[in-house]
Amino acid sequence: MPTFINPPDVPKPSSNYSQGVIIGAGARRLILSGQVGVGADGVLREGMEAQTEQVFDNIFALLKAADMELKDLVKIVTYCVRPQEIPIIREVRARRLGGHAPASTFLIVPALANPGFLIEIEGEAAREG
Repeated sequence: MPTFINPPDVPKPSSNYSQGVIIGAGARRLILSGQVGVGADGVLREGMEAQTEQVFDNIFALLKAADMELKDLVKIVTYCVRPQEIPIIREVRARRLGGHAPASTFLIVPALANPGFLIEIEGEAAREG
């Protein structure tokens, strides 16, 4: 199982994430492509909250398909085009991750691949054994 660390020699995380993750050499890895607010039905969800919910639905579906669980999610990178909506993203993220704190990076970008995309999250999961 990955070990999530926040050593006292680095800044305390500003929200619920870990500064580092230790993964054993024999771990099975899942690299998640950037997930956007489009469901399996091909429909782009409307608004930041709905798109963020869909992004996490997609991430959880990928974890399940790889026979992994939320606790195996070790890193996420969030790309957002609307900095004023960061509180919405953080609320959805906190609720959906339920206290799980993977390593995390958050970037504000001018645009994503489709003008309708408001958020994109990529990540990595690892399961030892």
